[in-house]
Amino acid sequence: MWPTKQHSLGWVFVSRMIGIISFLIVVVLANILTYYVRNPLYHSGVDFLNLNFWLLLLIGIIIFVADMFGAFPFPMNLPAPIIRAIGSVFIIAFVLRVFEWVDTTTGNNIYHYFWLLSFVIVPIVFIIVVLAGYYEIICDLWAKAKIREESEIVVAEEAGPAPCLPTTNSPKSWEDIGAELRLMLYDLLHRFREEIRKK
Repeated sequence: MWPTKQHSLGWVFVSRMIGIISFLIVVVLANILTYYVRNPLYHSGVDFLNLNFWLLLLIGIIIFVADMFGAFPFPMNLPAPIIRAIGSVFIIAFVLRVFEWVDTTTGNNIYHYFWLLSFVIVPIVFIIVVLAGYYEIICDLWAKAKIREESEIVVAEEAGPAPCLPTTNSPKSWEDIGAELRLMLYDLLHRFREEIRKK
């Protein structure tokens, strides 16, 4: 996944909101169909969906926030892997509830085993999601830096040899460091504003 395809902030916002709205529509339609469908398994599934509605909505919001941070350029995308890892923990909690519901409907006893395994699975999944997210960010930065270096080499070759200038090894003053920090903050705010304006 390097370089990764980074969608604009507007595209991520619209697509994730469509997903959340679609989920709400499915829940409403499923509850309306309970008046017409007499299958007890269907009624049990809708009751399970209603009981876990807020958990599913919370998972959708967490993933939405993570994707929003992931759409920002570095370093504003650094919280995204941690937020995704938190969302993965809630997804595991929902999967455990699914196994519990299967036990109640079929009479099996598989929930107990998965509940015990969750104490091992949850930290492993959390660490894997965090490491994979930061690995993706690092690979993306490395690929962009390589592309930038190649473009600078091409521009330098087209411009011809640069005149030799005397180099000085004098240390930077605090004023120079402050000016660089102000320039960096301005660049971050400018890129943030450009990402928001994108559609």
